[in-house]
Order: sequence, then C-alpha cells, then structure tokens
Amino acid sequence: MTAVIYARYSSDNQREESIEGQIRECTAYAEKNGAHLISVMKPIAEGSQGILAETLLEGMAEYYSAELSEKVIRGQIENALNGKCTGGTGTIGYKIDEDKFYHLDPLTSPLVLEAFQRYDNGDKMVEIVNFLNDKGVRNMLGGKMTHSSVNTMLKNRRYIGELSFRDIVVPDAIPVIVPKDLFDRVQKRLDKNKRAPACGKADEEYLLTTKLLCGKCGALMFGESGTSATGRTYYYYKCANVKRRKGCNKKTVQKDWLEDLVVRETMKLIQDDAMIDKIVQLVMDVQNQENTTIPLLEKQLREVNKKLDNLMKAIEDGLYTRTTKERLEALEIQKDELTVKIADEKLKKPSFNEDFIRFWLMKFRKFDISQKKQRKALIEVFVNAIFLYDDRMLITFNYKDGTQTVRFEDTLTADSAEEKSSDLSSSAGP
Repeated sequence: MTAVIYARYSSDNQREESIEGQIRECTAYAEKNGAHLISVMKPIAEGSQGILAETLLEGMAEYYSAELSEKVIRGQIENALNGKCTGGTGTIGYKIDEDKFYHLDPLTSPLVLEAFQRYDNGDKMVEIVNFLNDKGVRNMLGGKMTHSSVNTMLKNRRYIGELSFRDIVVPDAIPVIVPKDLFDRVQKRLDKNKRAPACGKADEEYLLTTKLLCGKCGALMFGESGTSATGRTYYYYKCANVKRRKGCNKKTVQKDWLEDLVVRETMKLIQDDAMIDKIVQLVMDVQNQENTTIPLLEKQLREVNKKLDNLMKAIEDGLYTRTTKERLEALEIQKDELTVKIADEKLKKPSFNEDFIRFWLMKFRKFDISQKKQRKALIEVFVNAIFLYDDRMLITFNYKDGTQTVRFEDTLTADSAEEKSSDLSSSAGP
C-alpha cells in the first residue's frame, strides 16, 4: 500500500514548524499501519528552533496552574458529569444534539453492535473493516474504516455508556450500544490477539522512529526485530529502502546501542551552561512573538458585548419580544464561546519568566537516562533528526545551527564491540 502525506496551513498565524509536526505524525502512522511511504521530508534547520521553544512551552504548561485553565477544565468536567460531550470529533454510533447530549444514531448504532458481535464470534479484523465499509460506515472524519479505526472502535468504553474526562469516569452517562459482557469478551480477545506470536512485530518501543534517516539514501529507518540461531531476540533499526530492496546497502544498527548514544549526546547538550542560556533566550523570543488570534477574538467579544448592551437598552425601553429573547440568548451563547476560546488561546501560550524557563530546563539534567519515559522525553524535546551512516551519525538538534557529528570509532571499545554491532551475525563495528 503506497501512501502520501498532505500537510497544510489552516490559518494565517500557523507556524512553519507545525507542518513538520504533521509530517512526523503522519509518517509514524504510515509506518505503524504498513504503508510504504514515498516521502520528500527533510528537516528544516531554520524552523527547528521553533519546535524546541514550542515543545518546552507546552511542557512547562503542564506544570502551570492558573484560574484561567481551571475555568475551562471545570466546564468540561461538568459536561462529563452531566453526560454531555466534552469535545473531539464524536463517536460512530452516536449523534450529539445542540445541547451536547448523546443520542443513538439509528443508522450506525446497530452496525457498531454487529461489529462487536462479529469479532466476538471469531471474525478477523479485516473482515469487520470490509463489513463496515460495505455498509457505508465512515469514520468521524469522513474517511473509510481501517484496521486502526476499527481497533479503536472495539476499545471505546463509550459504547457501554461510560463517559470520561481526565480522571473523571461517569458510568451509565450516555445510551448503551454494546452490553458489558460482550464488551469484556471483545477486550479479552483483543488482548489475546495482540500477544499472539503471529501478530508480527514485538511491543518494543523504538525511540528514534520518525527522526532517524539513512545517511546513504535519505529514507526513514524504522525498528525491526529478529531471532538468531541461538534463539536470542535482537532489536535494530533498518533502512526502508533496504527492506524494499531498492538499492540501498545500509547496514542495520543495534537499537539499544544507538538509542543510548543519542541520549548521551543529548545529555551533553543540556549540561552546557552556555547552551542553556541560548535555549532560554530562544524560548523567550518565541514566547514574545505576537499572537494574532487573541486580539481577533477579543475584538469579536467587544462587538458582542456592544450588541448585548444595545439589546438590553431596547428591552429596558419595552421592546421585549420573542425575537429579542432569542437574539439575547444567541448573543449570550456567543459571548460564552468567545470567552472560552480566549481562555484556551491564553492557556496554550502561558507567560513564563527566564528564571522559570531555566529552572525547568535544569530538570532535564537530573533525568535518569535508564528510565524509558525520561529517555523518550529527552529525544522528543531536543532532537530534530538523525542521519545515520556506517561510520558516523549527524544529529540535528532543535535550535539553529544545532548539529553534532559523532564518529562511531570514538565510541567503540574492545569489550563492547559485539554488543554494538550493526550486523546480527558478526561482531563488526556499526
């Protein structure tokens, strides 16, 4: 299956680096779902510094508590408790009314139930995908059903009436489509099939996926596993063009050794005080860029408030009719929506001072790089791309001119040559 990526700007104030993010996410999706991907993606060094700044700001926002955020979250929690939609694209089998309440969709809810019954009776995932597509069921974005979307459907606890938001779980909040006992049987089969040997690739997480590119041909490198004659399982990265036999002869590289090397080089970066100073200034510069969305929303809010004032004067003068009542309610709803949107925009880019940014960056220095979650965070935040050659790798970090060349001969020792080999059948260097 051949795939292409369509990435686009959705508004005038969207940043260039968001396109890179779209491409990265789509690439990961393609690899996960077995598409051979034709890509012209190249890291954009000039825009990568924005990725770092935005990523840091997003990360710091997780630690940021303000009345503004609490107001937005409080409303969504209240919706969940009252059985209302808390956002998102919706759920197949349900319709959502203007008051955000869930109702059964008479056309698709029976098909959702049948999909669960078919899987419970032993149908393969591909058979259910074909069944739903033949019946005209589409995902919530209007596309055809896929293995991934059906898998997500079969795990969705909304079908047993459960609604959740953050750590709030509300049972019997919305109409039930799938009986609880049927849902539980399906979960057991899903879990069993996931663990089956025939399932294919291992559950091992490859931290460099979507960031690692072949230095010889420029194709993405992705994780694979293999078993030696002794029964030992190896995990490694392999060039996509080698797998497709398209002329590239790049050797596979042992997964843990390569990831350890990238993590160590990244830790060297953040141990440099001068680099920390540079990143702090970079984040401050990006943070201080003008947000064009908030002024526009605030202008719209002022206009709505003006209309409300005029309408209230008319009502005070005795001009109260059914039409003015409906208009008043519509304006009040519009005012509430604009207020939440403004709060949401401000929440996306909270204001931090230099001391706080430096404090937050220093936390990375204390990371335990033996912990997978912390290793992943380091790579996601600081690494833009890695070009891998047979004798060296070039790491581009998420700031302007942030490149580092690492020669493998400088990292090898006689005692560790076998562990670091890129060939499963030899003890050669990477």
